[in-house]
Amino acid sequence: MRGSCPLTDLFGRRITYLRLSVTDRCDLRCVYCMPESMAFLPRRDLLTLEEMDRLASAFVTRGVSKIRITGGEPLVRKGVMGLLESLSRHLASGRLKELTLTTNGTQLARHAEQLARVGVRRINVSLDTLDADRFRAITRRDEFHAVMDGLLAAQKAGLAVKLNAVALKGITEGEIHELIAFAHGRGMDLTLIETMPLGDVGADRTDQYLPLGDLRRLIEARWTLVDTPERTGGPARYVRVAETGGRIGFITPMSHSFCESCNRVRVSATGVLYTCLGQEDKTDLRAALRGSESDEAFHAAIDEAIGAKPRGHDFRIDRTGAPKLARHMSTLGG
Repeated sequence: MRGSCPLTDLFGRRITYLRLSVTDRCDLRCVYCMPESMAFLPRRDLLTLEEMDRLASAFVTRGVSKIRITGGEPLVRKGVMGLLESLSRHLASGRLKELTLTTNGTQLARHAEQLARVGVRRINVSLDTLDADRFRAITRRDEFHAVMDGLLAAQKAGLAVKLNAVALKGITEGEIHELIAFAHGRGMDLTLIETMPLGDVGADRTDQYLPLGDLRRLIEARWTLVDTPERTGGPARYVRVAETGGRIGFITPMSHSFCESCNRVRVSATGVLYTCLGQEDKTDLRAALRGSESDEAFHAAIDEAIGAKPRGHDFRIDRTGAPKLARHMSTLGG
């Protein structure tokens, strides 16, 4: 029966991880993610939360054991906590091993306790700087203290927190040691991410791009890094810092491909399935989802998409600094 067959691509990679965007909207305007005058999708184009539940549940029947809710900023989607509560039934059944989300932290203080109640055990929080003025410059919004309050609320609620920091040339080099000390001093992992050429952000990508190999050498001038085989289901490669015992993850889509072990697919808030973040290949699941109460056509569309999943991405920043793909990061949440 198609609806119960595991998802495996042509290269033998099992698909066990779904990243589901619930909105392309965000309450920040990070300079590496979107322009200040970002045009968001009309709300009528988005899947309903009930449709998202049905879609995600179909993937669970196909062997997906981890679901990450993303955006934009997922916590600005009205009713998103109801979706998480509904999806938590798959945690109770044992078919889903993890239900989590990535957030910018601005709305976290008022949602942290409920996230813990519905079964979320760990979250990723995007934080590129510990300086309030620099935070305002990067995000174009004055929300630094709201994010700090959110981090405190999340840990008080018992959520494990991992900080995600995009490596930005001219910024991260001067803050990396402080970021490590801050994260590890509070029991948080820190993951560093190379900026990716997605969407026109009104800036030259070559001015932003900082290879993580360069950043690692800077870190090693002060800290002792020990490579570890530990994984959390995503693309990060981890090291342990001997002096703190904490972990640092490196996500390197630009300088070093991690595609050989890719177990992920992404679905936009409009129901478009992307099997690779770095390619434009996509499959519209919304039509199949709405065309019948049966999931047969829906599963057929998923199978066709997985069968065409590419071996890897081809991210690059050209000499003009122009984006490789027109799609903005906020479409899928990275």
